[in-house]
Amino acid sequence: MNKLIKLVEALHMKKELTQFNVGDTVDVLVKIIEEGKTRAQTFEGVVIAKKGSGIGETFTVRKISYGEGVERVFPIHSPSIEKIVLVKKGDVKRAKLYYLKNKIGKETKVEEKVEHEGSLDKREKSK
Repeated sequence: MNKLIKLVEALHMKKELTQFNVGDTVDVLVKIIEEGKTRAQTFEGVVIAKKGSGIGETFTVRKISYGEGVERVFPIHSPSIEKIVLVKKGDVKRAKLYYLKNKIGKETKVEEKVEHEGSLDKREKSK
């Protein structure tokens, strides 16, 4: 029975996924069906949590819209998600960023991860 469940899950999992982590700013394109027409609506924000594994894996995105905080939970393998675009990498030291809910204004900004050119040279020399 367990093999059968894994086989069905494997059929419904997406093959190509954008690699992102908590703290990254992502742009999620969601398929919206209105009056028989399909369009893509974007939801851009900071990933504050990732949960689960396999077909049930989800991630939470938070954005500020008209001064109000909006959070949305997306299943990674959902057919309603057209694609996930990584806007910028965030430099955080926590797995969950729930503390951003209590912050106001510029305090909610996550620092961008910057790779230094000097560190790249050291990696290439070691190979």
